Amino acid sequence: MPPLDLVIEGGDVIDGSAAPRVRQDVGVRGGVIERLGDLRAVSAHRRIDARGRIVAPGFIDAHAHDDRLLLEPPADRHPKLMQGVTTVVAGNCGWSLAPLRIPFERVPPPLREFIGRDDRRFARFGDYLAAVRGIGPATNAAFLVGHTTLRAQHVQDLDRAATPAETAAMAREVEEALEAGAIGLSTGVFYAPARAATAHEMTAVGAPLRAHGGLIAMHIRDESDAIDEALHEALGVGRALGVPLVISHHKLTGLSNHGRSASTLRLLARAAKGQPVCIDCYPYAASSTLLIPARVSQSARVRITWSEPMPQHTGRELADIAAEMGLGLEQAAQRLCPAGAVYFSMDEADVQRILAAPGTMVGSDGLPNDVQPHPRLWGAFPRVLGHYARDLKLFALETAVHKMTGLPAARFGLVGRGRIAAGCAADLVVFDAARIADRASYDDPLAAPAGIDAVLVNGRVAVAHGVLMDAHAGMVLRRG
Repeated sequence: MPPLDLVIEGGDVIDGSAAPRVRQDVGVRGGVIERLGDLRAVSAHRRIDARGRIVAPGFIDAHAHDDRLLLEPPADRHPKLMQGVTTVVAGNCGWSLAPLRIPFERVPPPLREFIGRDDRRFARFGDYLAAVRGIGPATNAAFLVGHTTLRAQHVQDLDRAATPAETAAMAREVEEALEAGAIGLSTGVFYAPARAATAHEMTAVGAPLRAHGGLIAMHIRDESDAIDEALHEALGVGRALGVPLVISHHKLTGLSNHGRSASTLRLLARAAKGQPVCIDCYPYAASSTLLIPARVSQSARVRITWSEPMPQHTGRELADIAAEMGLGLEQAAQRLCPAGAVYFSMDEADVQRILAAPGTMVGSDGLPNDVQPHPRLWGAFPRVLGHYARDLKLFALETAVHKMTGLPAARFGLVGRGRIAAGCAADLVVFDAARIADRASYDDPLAAPAGIDAVLVNGRVAVAHGVLMDAHAGMVLRRG
């Protein structure tokens, strides 16, 4: 038998299923895991010493906004590869780069900030996927088509629900995107361009999901005082469609809502008995999105991540900026817009309760386009493994790995991913369980994590001891 391409030897394998770790070698050939066991006597072109280390499936970012990043492979550092992420699910919150044919001036915020002011436009979803394939992305990627993107293109007045003709046009775009390779539809009725959309509109636009085995991921209408009503709306859309539902970045915002996760998790657990529904979350008690002046009073602190009219205030506390301007917080925020912000409005106990709930996946929700981004972009996955699993003992390391590998692979239909087993793709990460840690902070959000020895994407070494080795090993994934 010819030599294996690579053997990772002597490590403790956590296979992504939540089963206890097993000390064994992992043999790779042609981008696929071929053999497991004692491979010391097996010939291989390359060997990686993993003694004293954990060998796990590459992490799957269940909620990413890497749509542009996938078209821009970096030369030296990568926020996802450096933390062991080998697959991302992009196109979330109703925002996707395609299909989009309208002039930039007609694109509403926040979609305008998301797509960026450049010349790349993709009239069809398949054109965008072809561009990603042509570049050779740094990570594997599965894609959702965004309802807000479709609304921007087809709904003449975004302050009202779509007409039957507009809804039908959006549904045709969903059908075409699914045929091209999208795994589902995302919605973001929290944001102004889609806020007027009704449950009926979302259900009608998503109708093609049934025949194509797609899913719907929803940034719900409210994550604050009206969260119960918003969850019921999303659950109703999922039931009407008859497809799997993902509640995006589940959280409770606003000081008055601290502690309510116990109730929302019970609601979701009851719903899961009658329909396929799951959630993702990020492991931080602060959120990040556009700076919305009306929202700043709900947070203990607000930090600016970018500002178009006043870029000099990027990275600063809104309270300090407002004091210098001699204005209230909301008035100062209005001066800074369009802008982005980190909102310190969540309760750590809620974060832990949601993260520990059975069936919760891990997603970064990182925003690569922000000048001073939330540290989740660079630190979400090591933070779960180090801070929450090892230090706080919120759950076992095997459970933590399952939440970011086998579980999202199953939920999103990514067959052959998220597991260490013969025949699965060789997406792998080797890390030191005693040292792994997120180092990105709100003051230094671009710091790479510690404790990761190697990251493999489709059998190719993408990162070795913190050095980017290969930024083109990924591929576009389809559901199933």
